[in-house]
Amino acid sequence: MGTKILVVDDDKNICELLKLYLENEGYSVFVANDGQEAVNRFQAKAPELVLLDIMLPKMDGWQVCREIRKTSNAPIIMLSAKGETFDKVLGLELGADDYVTKPFDAKEVMARVKAVLRRTNGTPDTESEKKKLVVFDNLEINIENYELKVKGEIIDTPPKELELIYYFASNPNIVYTRDQLLDKVWGFEYYGDSRTVDVHVKRLREKLEGVSDKWELRTVWGVGYKFATKD
Repeated sequence: MGTKILVVDDDKNICELLKLYLENEGYSVFVANDGQEAVNRFQAKAPELVLLDIMLPKMDGWQVCREIRKTSNAPIIMLSAKGETFDKVLGLELGADDYVTKPFDAKEVMARVKAVLRRTNGTPDTESEKKKLVVFDNLEINIENYELKVKGEIIDTPPKELELIYYFASNPNIVYTRDQLLDKVWGFEYYGDSRTVDVHVKRLREKLEGVSDKWELRTVWGVGYKFATKD
C-alpha cells in the first residue's frame, strides 16, 4: 500500500480528479465530502498528508485543520477558491503547510504533494546529506526524524516550520530574502506570496523566544531574515 492521502472537498468532481491523479502516482487515497467526515476519516486512517478544502459543510476547513493539529503534524495543503492574503495567512497560522487556490492545475497539486512528502519523509537534499542534526545552545534540529528540541524538550513543530529553522540554522549569519527562502525551503515554484515566510517566522519566534542569548532569528529590515549567532 502506498502513502495514504486524505482528499477533502464537497465537490465530488474535484475529489475524483485528485484521486485519479494521486492513485496514478501510487498513493492510497481516501475521500471525505464534509468537515465532520474528514475528521472521522483522518482519525480512522491516519493519512500521511491531507488535501483540505476550506468551504465545507458541517465543519469548515479551518476547524478541520484545528482538529487535526490537536493530535497530528501530518502535512496539510489547503484548497480554496479564496485567494485573499487573509485566507492564506489564517490557514498557515492554523498549521497548514501550503495553500493552493482554485482553479488549480492538477499537475501543480501533484508537484506540491511530492515536495511536501519528500521533505516530511526525511529524504535529504544533496546539501543536507552530511548534516542531518544542527545543534546550538538550547536548540537541536534533527531533519532526519523531523524533531525540534528546545532546552532538551521535543517541541511539536509542523514540517515546514522545522525545515525553515533547519535551513536558517544550517546557514548561520547569512541574510536570506523571502523569495530565496520560498525557493530553498519550499523547493518548487510557489504561487503564494512572501507573507508565507513571515507567518512561519512568527510562529518559530513564538516557540524560540528567550531560549538562548547566543543566537536569534533576526529580521534584516528591507531585506529578509537571518539566524544570527553571538559568539
